[in-house]
This record gives sequence, C-alpha cells and structure tokens, in this order.
Amino acid sequence: MIQVSSHRLEELRTVLAGKVITPEDADYDTARIQWNNDIDRRPVAIARCLSPADVAAAITFAREQNLEVSVRGGGHAFSGAGVCDGGLMIDLSAMRRVVISADARLARVGGGATVAELDAATQVHGLAVPTGVISHTGVGGMTLGGGIGWLTHKAGLTLDSLVSVDVVLADGRCVHASPQEHADLFWAIRGGGGNFGVVTTFEFKLHPIGPEVQLGLFFWGMESGEQVLRLARDIVPNLPPDAGAQIAIGLNAPPAPFVPPQYHFTPGYLLLVVGFSSAAEHARIIAPIRDALPPLFELVSPIPYLALQRTLDETAPWGLLGYQEAIYLDELTDDVISEIVNRIPAKRSPLSYCLIFRLDGAYSEVGDDETAFGGRRAPRYIINIAGIGATPEILRADRSWVRSVWDALRPFAKDSGGYINSMTDDDGDRVRASYGLGKYQRLARIKAKYDPDNMFHLNANIKPYEPPLPG
Repeated sequence: MIQVSSHRLEELRTVLAGKVITPEDADYDTARIQWNNDIDRRPVAIARCLSPADVAAAITFAREQNLEVSVRGGGHAFSGAGVCDGGLMIDLSAMRRVVISADARLARVGGGATVAELDAATQVHGLAVPTGVISHTGVGGMTLGGGIGWLTHKAGLTLDSLVSVDVVLADGRCVHASPQEHADLFWAIRGGGGNFGVVTTFEFKLHPIGPEVQLGLFFWGMESGEQVLRLARDIVPNLPPDAGAQIAIGLNAPPAPFVPPQYHFTPGYLLLVVGFSSAAEHARIIAPIRDALPPLFELVSPIPYLALQRTLDETAPWGLLGYQEAIYLDELTDDVISEIVNRIPAKRSPLSYCLIFRLDGAYSEVGDDETAFGGRRAPRYIINIAGIGATPEILRADRSWVRSVWDALRPFAKDSGGYINSMTDDDGDRVRASYGLGKYQRLARIKAKYDPDNMFHLNANIKPYEPPLPG
C-alpha cells in the first residue's frame, strides 16, 4: 500500500468539511464496505465529502500525492469499483439530499443517494424517476451507465430523464453540464459511466407514477421453463405503454403468506407484469397468462410503488459474494430458450439467478446517438446472469456457471459488448464493443478534454484519445 504521511493527511482534514477516515480509525472497515463482499480493498484514506468543494479538495489532494482515485456512491456495483486499493476513496454517502420541485416535476438528487431515498421523496407527490429494481442501489452509478427497471418500457432509461448534472472535474473545477452548458460533457455523462468526473448532483425530470400500481406475479416450477419463456416471448413485447415486466429464473419461492406452504423455497420461473394504469386494464393484460399456462401460484393485487421497488431486494442482500454478466439478444428464439432452460439447474446457490428485461417502448424512442449509452436502442432483451453465494467456494462454482450461460448465449448475440453497469470484470475490448467504434472515439475525445490523465479509470474505462504520431 502507498504510504501517505500523517502530516499530509492532516492537511486534507483541515480543508475538508467532511471526515477523513484512515485504517487507524475504528470506522474504517465500515466505511470501506461495499455490497459485493467478494471485493476486499483497502484505501490509504477515505474522504467522506459533504459538498462539491470537499470533492474538489479530495481530488486535488489525490493528484498532488499521486494517489489512485475511486468514487463510491451507493457501493452496489458487482465490480466493487467504488473502493480502491492503496489510493483515495471519495465517499459520497453523506451527499444524499433529495429536493423535489413538484410543480416543475424536477428532482435534485445528491450523488450518494439511493433509489429508496429518491423514491421516498418523489412518491410523496405521486411522481417517480425510472430507476433499477433493487432499492438500495446508488442512483449515481446506475444513472451514469444506463438504469433499467420497471419503468423502462414506459419512460426509458434512468439517464433518459436526466436534465442536468453538477460535476467536479479531474482538475478540481466544479461545472454544471446540461444541453446548454458543457453539452459535450452532458452527452458523455449519459452512458459514459464515471469516466468524466464526480457527479455531485443529478437533476431529473419526474413522471406521474403511483402511489399505487398493479402487480401480477406468476410462478411456475422448473419443469415448465420452456413453456414459461415462450409465453413471456408472446406477452411481454406486446404490453401497452402503461405496463412493465420482467422474467426471473431460478429464484426460490419465498415463505410468504401468498405462497402455498408446499411451494416454499421451490425454485422456478417468475413472470412479473406491472400495470401503471387501472386495475381493469391490468386484468385485461394478464388474463392470457392464466389461460395459456396456469401457474403454481400467483399474486395479483394493487401494491404501493414503493413496495414494488423493494420486491427483489431480498435477492441481492448486502454482504454476500457476487459475480455478474449480461448479454443483449434481439430475440428469445427457441434455441436461446433451450440453452437457458438446460443450464439453469447447474447453478449451486439458491440466490443465483437470471433476470430478463425487454427493452422497447420509450427506451426505443431515443436515438442511438442522442446519449452515450452503450447499447443499441432497437427493441431487444437484456439477460442478466448473476452468481451470488454465501461462501467463496459457492461463488467459485457459480462464477463458472455464470460464464457458461453467457458463453452459451454469445452465438445468438449481434453485439460482442454488453451493459456496462453489469460488467464485473474490467475488459477494455468489451467496453469498446459496447459503445461501438464511432461512439467510443467520440467519448475518448471528450475524455481527453475533461480527464486527459485518466484519473477516473476505475470503471468501465474509456481511455483518453491520443492522436496518432506523425509519419
């Protein structure tokens, strides 16, 4: 580990309104904790910032001391990129204020806020930002890479609702980026990940959602896998705009009151269809599901939007060990379905799973080049394959399982890249492939302008553009 003198650290403490935490402090291990317990990194120091000025001071300190920099928002990434080894961790967890302008339908969100905190503030007014499906996810990292969830069909990615950002750059400047100011940076922020600076405030437009929505949850046993996926292939692409869906594969039925006791902890296939309009319209949407393939059990009920956002939290608890891959597929062909169904039983952990989202509707109304998002906007599917275990031994087994499923599906994919928010490993070739040559080169030039030394590289890294040597 790089050593920094106590004198230098004391200098940082004097200029930071927040707290500087070092390995000698009792709260050091708590401060460096992250969701994926498979990642164990030890920064030289943690700068728990309270303001953009604190972030700027931390960046300046790191540059002067030649320290690697990581930026931790919610700490939820499978990659654990928010925590560095032997460098300075910029911790935004104290910057989580959410301010709502209900009349203007705008929200200003601190860089350390979680989805749960954003939802709690917006739902007071019957409004929402399209986010992910795990409520303890950090808003920051999710937004910078995309943001896929229940509202993607109705309102697009999280980054599609972004209006402006406040960013601290690698040289310590604090700038406001929007379509009118630093427009190139604003374009790059929306999909380019944490490559361009530390976003301290996000401003989102809000959508009328809730406070109550309609849930349709249907569960089948493992033996029905092919029929379920074929049914979902027919139902999900034809949902109306005021609906959303996802398919969860391999999860165990919970010991909940709505689950018959004989099915508690039974692994299976879960189709969830959510309606954002009337109960009658939702009933019309889900009726073909029962008619085509009666489930082992179901839950059809009004539910608070806040509860919907927590529905899958227990599938991703803090403190376990995880590894994830994701792949885009244009279609769920019979061959794709057979590969998935045949490989699911090989997983070892009951917490490991596949999630399938349909990307269409509002998602596809945005042009490929309107944002820096690393994926085509044509209608398609994204399949997240996650290995989650309680011990290193189980994770080793399910890491191999994740890779085997991903490898089996690759021949069916048109793109060799992936969703950067779901990348566990740092793979430069896949990052470039995710954006495509033209978009990656545009991002690399913007990177060279705002972070020419690649200070912010602990991410799905975009290297600064270097012009070719003459001759």
